[in-house]
Amino acid sequence: MATFNIITMGCSKNSVDSEVIAAKLKSQGNSVLFESVQNTDYVIINTCGFIGDAKEESINEILIHLERKKAGDVKKVFVIGCLPERYKDELIESLPEADGIYGFKDLNHFLNDPQFDLLQSPDRILSTPSHYAYMKVSEGCDRECSYCAIPLIRGKQISKPIDLLVSEAQKLASQGVKELILIAQDLTYYGIDISGKRDLEPLLRRLASTEGLEWIRLHYAYPIGFPYEILDVMNEYSNICKYIDIPLQHVSDQILQSMRRGGNSAQNYKLIETMRNKVPGIAIRTSLITGYPTETRKEHKELVQFVKDMRFERLGVFTYSPEENTPAFPLGDPVSQKEKNRRQEELLSVQNEIAYLQNQEKIGSVMRVLIDDLDGDFYIGRTEFDSPEVDNIVLIDKNEKPLEIGTFQPVYIEDAGAYELIGKVI
Repeated sequence: MATFNIITMGCSKNSVDSEVIAAKLKSQGNSVLFESVQNTDYVIINTCGFIGDAKEESINEILIHLERKKAGDVKKVFVIGCLPERYKDELIESLPEADGIYGFKDLNHFLNDPQFDLLQSPDRILSTPSHYAYMKVSEGCDRECSYCAIPLIRGKQISKPIDLLVSEAQKLASQGVKELILIAQDLTYYGIDISGKRDLEPLLRRLASTEGLEWIRLHYAYPIGFPYEILDVMNEYSNICKYIDIPLQHVSDQILQSMRRGGNSAQNYKLIETMRNKVPGIAIRTSLITGYPTETRKEHKELVQFVKDMRFERLGVFTYSPEENTPAFPLGDPVSQKEKNRRQEELLSVQNEIAYLQNQEKIGSVMRVLIDDLDGDFYIGRTEFDSPEVDNIVLIDKNEKPLEIGTFQPVYIEDAGAYELIGKVI
């Protein structure tokens, strides 16, 4: 049989898709690698189609491997995922050298299995380090945010039943996974399509009782209708991280209305205040969009003040990307890219100072750290307040003592920058 190299572009939800596809290919007798630099028989590029930069990166990756095919380094190149789901006809026309272009609805043809279901499939081969894994609890989104193409690509929300998720978590834990990162386009809507109510709380209770799971982390909650009961569960179970990723996108009432986010500035302020009151010490990660078509400098100043007021523990800032067939697309793109970048840099500069001061307060404390990797002279670890790849890291000199990857260590924090802590194991 063949050897496949799966290259995943975009988000962690795509990574889970790649892992499920890898398990299916392996069950058919193939060998599968992730992000390999080796020459393989076939390359699968799992693309991202969310925003302009991500689409460009995916296209560039496709072109690189089509050149490798031309040079004889690989036999076939397959393009799957978000880009084909959204632009299949255009890709077929512009990339005739590709050996197959498949959206999500076509994957059963690609895999020669009419029953294949990307969300419900129970088998995966992890592409992450063996001690942590992402778990996709639902697919698609029922929200109608004006700028977002996800519902066009992924469709309406479909939740994975609790029993299947618990079974998956137990299997992952038995394989050595210690940290489970729950992901969805809208985590807080989980279960509403199955039971008619939000079922994140009972899901968390079931998962928190899984033997071997030491950290459970929540990603991509939605602010309006936030299920506050999950904060009580967070306090009740020590293995549910005091951490939440909740994209707020903006604070201006005018912008939020145009974005179709629901809610208003006062509700955003109240939400963050309630989270911190209910769960002291919680780390809140959010993401913001700058340069939205109707965002003036006045609204931008509101956003800067919001970041100053809220002092988020973690923050990402994205410049607006106009996406075809979304409600915001007819608004045009009047804010220049130069101005978008300036606004983004201003927000990140404010956050940089906040992050530095917050980390300085940790000097002299002892924190529980999960060791992720060894890079050069340092072990790389994370605290419960940090998600892989996007948040802060903890640096530990490898010459102090040998450490096992995937273990938890008590670390005394000796120094800190804006986005890293430096410490030693005690």
